[in-house]
Parts: sequence; structure tokens; C-alpha cells
Amino acid sequence: MVSMHMDVTVAQHGAVTIVTMDRPSVRNAVDAETARALHAAFIAFDNDPDSRVAILHGAQGNFCAGWDLQAGARLANAPQQDADALLPELNFEPGDVDPLGPMGPTRLALSKPVIAAVSGAAVAGGMELALWCDLRVMEEDAFFGVYCRRFGVPLIDGGTVRLPRIVGMGRALDLILTGRKVESEEALQMGLCNRVVPHGQSLQAALDLANALCRFPQATMLADRASAYAQWDLPVAQALHQEWERGRHRIADGVQGAARFAAGEGRGQG
Repeated sequence: MVSMHMDVTVAQHGAVTIVTMDRPSVRNAVDAETARALHAAFIAFDNDPDSRVAILHGAQGNFCAGWDLQAGARLANAPQQDADALLPELNFEPGDVDPLGPMGPTRLALSKPVIAAVSGAAVAGGMELALWCDLRVMEEDAFFGVYCRRFGVPLIDGGTVRLPRIVGMGRALDLILTGRKVESEEALQMGLCNRVVPHGQSLQAALDLANALCRFPQATMLADRASAYAQWDLPVAQALHQEWERGRHRIADGVQGAARFAAGEGRGQG
């Protein structure tokens, strides 16, 4: 099943939802309408009981070149009322439900994992979209970079929050302050991506990875994922407690899994 909205395509492959940014003329840069479409697509994914994992990627060789600077240039020359019409309402409070980010889904806290299939450019806001995902599969000739540094465009889609948490503060400040290009080998070394694959194979590799995640007992995997995200702003003792509170309800599943292992299932894998 394939559905389309503006420049975003959503396709279902079994239990995997593939969300595609399809604006190749601007290397899949995101304008206000595209942001809204991405936001809606991921809310729909999170609410779909038949979909377990999502993939985000860009059509025709690039992941995403960030915010559409051409749209930004039009705003710079527009009367204020026109600018208000072009830009989505982006002010939000921490407790808001499903707030819209400038790039679309970057303020959403989904209950299920998303994998970025990164080809070509994943820069500026496009890099922030990739950082929002749980995992990043990157083609060998793809690249990241805070390229918005050269234009004075700020990181407002979670880049200053997620990048330090993924790669550490020292590396994050290097990338944030310099805006330099980060190619796949370095990205893998610093943990900015999780897999590097040959040119043209990121989507298939992401789909293989997504299908592997779909085969695990979901309740336990999602509980562990939620605990990993929730621990960031907690003291260690409280983080351990919330891990226990989520995990203890899955102990019965684990006992059943241990019995399957003892019976020979899963031996020799990994």
C-alpha cells in the first residue's frame, strides 16, 4: 500500500512503514508543507497497531539537505502576514501533545523505533531528522554536517540536544561550531551512524534491519527502548528504578524466551 501527501510518500511493507521525502530538485529539503506531511505520517505510524518499525529516507540519492532555504528566502522578502501564512505554528510547551517541529516530526516522542536510511546529503535540518531516528544506516558516500552554520540558520530540531547525547559533547561541539562535513567512515567511528553500506543500498539495509526488529518480542523491546530514552534526565537510582518498573512486567516473557533458548531456539545466532 502506498499513500502520498504533498512531497512525502508512505508505503507499507508488512509491519514496516517507509516514509520517503520526495523533493529531489532541492535534495529533499523540507518546507512548511513537507514538514506538516512528515509530522502527520509519523503520528499515523505510531498509532497504527499493525506497523512495528518505520524507515525515513529521501528519494533519488539524497536523504535531506535541511530546511528549504529557497522558502526561507521568500519569507525574508514577504510581508509579515504572508510570512505567518508560510510558516507553521512552531511555539510549544514541554507538555504539549505531538508538537510540530520546523522539520516536522523532530519534537515527537514515538513509542516505536524509526530507522534513517541515509544516502547523499544529510545536512543541517536533514542531519537533525536523522538524529531524531533511533538508528542510522548510512551509504559509504553519504555525509552529515551542520551546514546551516554558514548561513546563520540555528539548530532548532533537536540537534543541540541529540547530537551530544549520541556522540558526546566534545565531538558534538566540533561539528556544531565548525559545520564541517562528516563522511561515513568518521560517522561510524564516532557513533553518529550505526551501519555503513555500499552506495544505493541504505534503504534495503534499513528494511532488513527493520524486519529483524519486527521479529523480536515487541513488548520487551519497546520497554527497554523507552527506559533508555527516559533515563537521560534522571539520577542513576531513579533511572534504575524506572528501568525496573518497565522491565519487570516483561519478566514472564523473558522466562518463556529462556525456555525456548534452552530448547535450542536461536543457538548460533549473532
